[in-house]
Amino acid sequence: MLEIKNLTKYYGDRLAVDDLSLHIEPGKICGFIGRNGAGKTTTLKSVCGILQFDEGEILIGGKSIKDDPIGCKKRMAYIPDNPDLYDFMTGIKYLNFIADVYSVSTAERATKIERYAKEFEISDDLNQLISTYSHGMKQKLAIISALIHTPDLLIMDEPFVGLDPLAAHRTKEIMREICDRGGAIFFSTHVLDVAQKLCDEIAIIKDGRLVVFGSTEEVSGNKSLEGVFLELEGEV
Repeated sequence: MLEIKNLTKYYGDRLAVDDLSLHIEPGKICGFIGRNGAGKTTTLKSVCGILQFDEGEILIGGKSIKDDPIGCKKRMAYIPDNPDLYDFMTGIKYLNFIADVYSVSTAERATKIERYAKEFEISDDLNQLISTYSHGMKQKLAIISALIHTPDLLIMDEPFVGLDPLAAHRTKEIMREICDRGGAIFFSTHVLDVAQKLCDEIAIIKDGRLVVFGSTEEVSGNKSLEGVFLELEGEV
């Protein structure tokens, strides 16, 4: 579903991502772990086509994000760490706007909006301006908008930040549902106990380089994921 080959990205003279390669197959949830500034967000934005990169290739379902960015973006959705939504819109107008972008039918969008708004408990808030939303409500709206077109690949940057426990639990259930139907998920998180319980695979990045990639069981062994990460960072 997602194949990253020798991804390299510079910001001026600074090497942000250094020759990173990994492959996430359909049905897999992959957690992306690293310190602040390690290169996680840069990698995720490169996968989504938001950032151009200097070397390497990124394939979404076999298609190149460089050669066919529109085709790739139709198959994926991206949830940033800080949802930057259109505050002048109401929640429902924003969701319909996203549905229009992806050519989602009237019936399909209505069904999905009703379902997810109820599950995330924001049905009564959809007619309010997004400018009145809390961070958590904006995060819920961003998640719903990402699900409108039934993406095959979901890219998320710290998706649980700001979510209440019920919304976080429902998000994890939806992530598994996506993979059960053949999709894939690549997300960054600092919540290592959640990653260990939820993810099929773990990728750890340090100073722009991928230092560990494998199944959660292979990576953690008989240790906690936190313990493994601290060892790699030289903190224990």
